Amino acid sequence: MPEYDAAAVITWFRNDLRLHDNLALQAAIATQRPVICIYIREDGAPLAGALGAAQGWWLHHSLMALDRSLQATGNRLVLLSGDPRFVIEHLIETASAKSVFWNRRYDQAGIRMDTEIKSLLGDRGIHVRSFAGFLMHEPSKLVTKQGKPFQVFTPFWKAFEARFHPSDPLPAPARIPTPENLPDGENLADWTLSPQKPDWAKGFGDIWRPGELGALARLDTFLAETIEGYKKNRDIPSAGATSGLSPHLAMGEISPHRIWHATRIASGRHFDQDVAHFRRELVWREFSWSLLFHRPDMATVNMDRRFDAFPWSGDSSTLGKWKRGQTGYPIVDAGMRELWQTGFMQNRVRMITASFLIKDLLIDWREGECWFRDTLVDIDRASNAMNWQWVAGCGVDASPWFRIFNPVKQGETFDPDGTYVRRYCPELEHLPDQYVHRPFDAPTSVLQKAGVIPGKTYPRPVVAHDLARDRALEAFRSIRTTDS
Repeated sequence: MPEYDAAAVITWFRNDLRLHDNLALQAAIATQRPVICIYIREDGAPLAGALGAAQGWWLHHSLMALDRSLQATGNRLVLLSGDPRFVIEHLIETASAKSVFWNRRYDQAGIRMDTEIKSLLGDRGIHVRSFAGFLMHEPSKLVTKQGKPFQVFTPFWKAFEARFHPSDPLPAPARIPTPENLPDGENLADWTLSPQKPDWAKGFGDIWRPGELGALARLDTFLAETIEGYKKNRDIPSAGATSGLSPHLAMGEISPHRIWHATRIASGRHFDQDVAHFRRELVWREFSWSLLFHRPDMATVNMDRRFDAFPWSGDSSTLGKWKRGQTGYPIVDAGMRELWQTGFMQNRVRMITASFLIKDLLIDWREGECWFRDTLVDIDRASNAMNWQWVAGCGVDASPWFRIFNPVKQGETFDPDGTYVRRYCPELEHLPDQYVHRPFDAPTSVLQKAGVIPGKTYPRPVVAHDLARDRALEAFRSIRTTDS
């Protein structure tokens, strides 16, 4: 073991807000020096690293949770603001620190900043080490035999299975040595990440428990109660059968290695297919980050460049109705209202609402990507962009454009008794099952008995789906022969 040295070391937390399975933190502790744990609100990031307002709420509570966990070890979290190059340089000078540790980022801006800081500190003789922890693979290493990034998920999945064996997760440290003169840092409340007036997130706390302990509890519950039947039930919006781990993964409150390892324990039972399907979802996230690593403009640029000429409608009125859940299609409206009320949307409904925006309303997929980014607590930079391009048909391994979801049939298939729709569209509560997904087809007598007044208590459809489908296919025909 190295001899104790009073000079402090710095652990820079980013999207790894946890103590367990945190390689950068473990390496800092292994030096046997006092550890300064910091989180920086970087210049140009008004939400302190959150991608949208809803995730800002989550980040506020996640940072509080991380600080509580650190205090239990005898340490605490130091909040700082500014350009990380200058913030860390100043901290090194004031604390006489000799080393800086962090877990890697994989977005272009983060990579650029980290590379520059590592070079600047290295020139000053400061030891810098970075570690993998946000992903189970390194995007620069998992490539095709030709050295190119994968463009299709199935070959990526097979390569991942063959070449990557995620390590067992590390336990959380019991004690973290602390410098005698730990910097005070800033007040989290001053960052105004959590909304005040109006508090549009007031219901989030009844649903979510941000932080590492919440993540571990969610994992335990999922494996004990929900994973059996996951492959089928995850498509049923009223079943609550998804893992609920995505917001915790996005903030790094739990590592993908920890989740992968936990599924090994669950495997070997009679629901192996469910475990395998869930693992594919984890690797879809890895695939998305591989694409973003190699295509950093994925959130704004069509991967299929033919779509640059696509005749989007740009109708701000229908876009607004889609955002508010006022399209007149119950499954779409229920999804958009769930999103606003909970910061979340069930995965099948995400596809339905996205398809409706893009193909029924002919509104640019980037508008939807932007709205989800601001309203989802589990927003993930890579997965959000990848999934929107997938639905639009302009990404790699994309759903074909002619796959246009019929919102009525989708509702009737996956919410046959209308449980989900009635939960978020209570004005339709008393409609019989056969009309709850098609109130526009209900006889006047049925509507009157249910207390539904078309255009008043519930909107009329903003578009006729059959006509919208024909319009979408015609729009695609206009670009499909364009050079890519």
